Amino acid sequence: MLAQLVPAPLVRLFAGPYVAGDSMVLALDTAARLWSERRVRSTLDLLGEDVTDASQVERNVQAYLDLIEAAGRDTRFGAAEARPSISLKPSAFTTKAQGEAFLQIRRIAEAARSAGLALTIDMEDHRWTDATLEASIRLFEEGYDVGTVLQSRLNRTQEDADKIPSGMRIRLVIGIYEEAETIATSDKTLMKERMLELARRLFARGVYVEFATHDERCVELFAREVAPAAPGRAEVQLLLGVPRAKLQRQLEEGSFGLALPVRLYVPFAIGWDDATAYLRRRMNESPSVVWLVLRNLITRDR
Repeated sequence: MLAQLVPAPLVRLFAGPYVAGDSMVLALDTAARLWSERRVRSTLDLLGEDVTDASQVERNVQAYLDLIEAAGRDTRFGAAEARPSISLKPSAFTTKAQGEAFLQIRRIAEAARSAGLALTIDMEDHRWTDATLEASIRLFEEGYDVGTVLQSRLNRTQEDADKIPSGMRIRLVIGIYEEAETIATSDKTLMKERMLELARRLFARGVYVEFATHDERCVELFAREVAPAAPGRAEVQLLLGVPRAKLQRQLEEGSFGLALPVRLYVPFAIGWDDATAYLRRRMNESPSVVWLVLRNLITRDR
């Protein structure tokens, strides 16, 4: 596959803008800098999903517990709402059954609640959809500040949106996982149209929507035509390293009619092996990532 042909040092060069570093300290430093310099909030995500060894599970659990403790007491963020939220992928917490992952995630959710931090359980490929939705909704209904993710490429997502309880947080994405045409669309235009329609549907249910895409036209339509129906219940999320500084300013200043907060997804690793594996997976899932990264390296400050 294409990603395996790219030498590791070059992959690391590609990953540089997109990964906060190879330690929790660097991740928190990045989040604190984004807040102090640009008043942009973050969500922190440890790379290392699809684990194959039990020792990796415990390593990941402990890393999240340490991250939550450190983020909860970090005074650089000032107000509680400025502190980073925490994101995680269930496959980082099991080598066996999916249920094992959510037992570990419950431990992390308890720590996040004690520290006053929001937690988002990321969505992976279709094999995880049912279990992730069920666990996330259950934790939310038990009083945890837990949200999850819906992917517009999946044909089932409209029905899934109707299961989300009022007050819960949902990150709306297109989704990076290539899925069979029997369960998902490959039409990018349709995916974006679905995102906007799903946002309307979720707002009508009282849900907080985290609209996550780098398509500037789609974001503008969201801010101009969809989000005004639910003031205070929307934000836009972007990836660290993708050059959208102008778009961020426009959103925060209300250039599209409604000012919206922006949050950056900030992944970090424990060692560069995980960061390298992360970008290789993204290249395998979508070879166009190679060209996107090259373009972004050239236009990083736009």
